[in-house]
Amino acid sequence: MSDDIILDFRNVTKRFPGVTALDNVSMQIRRGEIHGLCGENGAGKSTLMKILSGVYPYGTYEGSVIYEGKELNLGAGAIRQARDEGIAIVYQELTLVPNMTVGENVFLGKEPSVNGSIDWSELYANTRDILAKYRLDVSPQAVVKHLGVGKMQMVEIAKALSENAKILILDEPTSALTESEIDKLMEILENLRGHGVTCIYITHKLEEFFRITDSVTILRDGKTVTTQPTRQLTQEKLVSYMVGREMKERFPRGHRQPREVIFEVADLQAVDPNETSRTVLDGVTFNLRRGEILGIAGLMGSGRTELVTTIFGEYGKITGGVIKLEGEEVHISDARDAMHKGISLVPEDRKGQGLVLMQSILKNISLANLDQFSAFFRIDADAEMVAATQQAKSLGVKAPNLQAQVDSLSGGNQQKVVIAKWLLSNPKILIMDDPTRGIDVGAKYEIYKLMNDLAERGVAIIMISSELEEVLGMSDRIMVMHEGRSTLTLDIAEASQERIMALATGIADEILPV
Repeated sequence: MSDDIILDFRNVTKRFPGVTALDNVSMQIRRGEIHGLCGENGAGKSTLMKILSGVYPYGTYEGSVIYEGKELNLGAGAIRQARDEGIAIVYQELTLVPNMTVGENVFLGKEPSVNGSIDWSELYANTRDILAKYRLDVSPQAVVKHLGVGKMQMVEIAKALSENAKILILDEPTSALTESEIDKLMEILENLRGHGVTCIYITHKLEEFFRITDSVTILRDGKTVTTQPTRQLTQEKLVSYMVGREMKERFPRGHRQPREVIFEVADLQAVDPNETSRTVLDGVTFNLRRGEILGIAGLMGSGRTELVTTIFGEYGKITGGVIKLEGEEVHISDARDAMHKGISLVPEDRKGQGLVLMQSILKNISLANLDQFSAFFRIDADAEMVAATQQAKSLGVKAPNLQAQVDSLSGGNQQKVVIAKWLLSNPKILIMDDPTRGIDVGAKYEIYKLMNDLAERGVAIIMISSELEEVLGMSDRIMVMHEGRSTLTLDIAEASQERIMALATGIADEILPV
């Protein structure tokens, strides 16, 4: 093996009952590079990284992993052994202790001691050295729960580097970061590369591969498709390698023909129900047409999610304004009331708010619609299964069967289950809050096609998205929010990223009703 190859996967195969997650995967990673790992959900990325980080120890898979010229045999205590070998992973869900300081988290379980007691001076001095070396801008004494997500991620990275990590795996590191926090993370990664740390970078945001990685390996259906220098790739090539086919357009527009206005919101005002002195909506006005996709754009904190959850009856206390459905004024008290009126909401946080992770796919799909299958104080299990199967099949949910636990599914398939649940209620209006967040490009494309199909059948869709490209690619009109207020509602023909950002940041003075 060449001296500059730090990691060499050779014909790695990992099987689960009824599923081959990895099928003869081979790839090499060079010392000190940032290596992208790309593929749809279910392609095998996480499984491969779990082998490398010791979650699946030696003997539970076939093939070999060569690390610094020797076979990596992680046996008993494999996760601890992987860390001792210099292999660290920063997961998408952070693993910090909120009530502890940065320094306590960084050295948790390996605190320096003197005479049997923790040497706090050394602990904080060592933390300060690590933070300074890698230019991580956070205080060693800061309590973690008071930090933003971006700073918390710096702490996770410092924690990994405190064990002298030679390989750092970053799994969806920017999924919850703002643009400025992403910029800072990119600076940190450049600095790590300068210090010779090898990074394996996993993300669904394709543009980030071109921004930071040196080379990219693409997996598809558990197999290696190719490894190439990033400079030789384009987004179009990357997508075609991932999905196994060429996508002529990332945002299919279908044949939507928006019709009459079905839903109207006029000067909506609301306060936080737990802190009534805090205004969350301060004059929102828009309308929605049958068969239309209305995009809602705005910066984080602009009130987008607060708006749709208030409309759905599950958040803000309305203090003013009018909501009309099909010309009639309505007052929505809670989610069940919204459903009965024909409004469904696919929430932003699918795991926390959209799914019961320990339940089956079947139960998750039927959960919000049990009254359809109940009679004489019992559930008609056959009718429940037929309806759930039909929804799962129409959305292309990939699973062994509907009895499989929903937390065993990929992110894209979990999102399809959430959508299936709400489509089962046959909504007139479907609200989708960041519907493609954290899912791969192939699953995104399927959800876009589904949105087109629903709109063509007359369903009115409100879509929030943090990605301007997505808002511009999928919407018929775009309503922009700034500090809890609606600015303009733009027809797609007059919308641009520059104009939306000007409205979203308050630079434009067009704070006008629709």
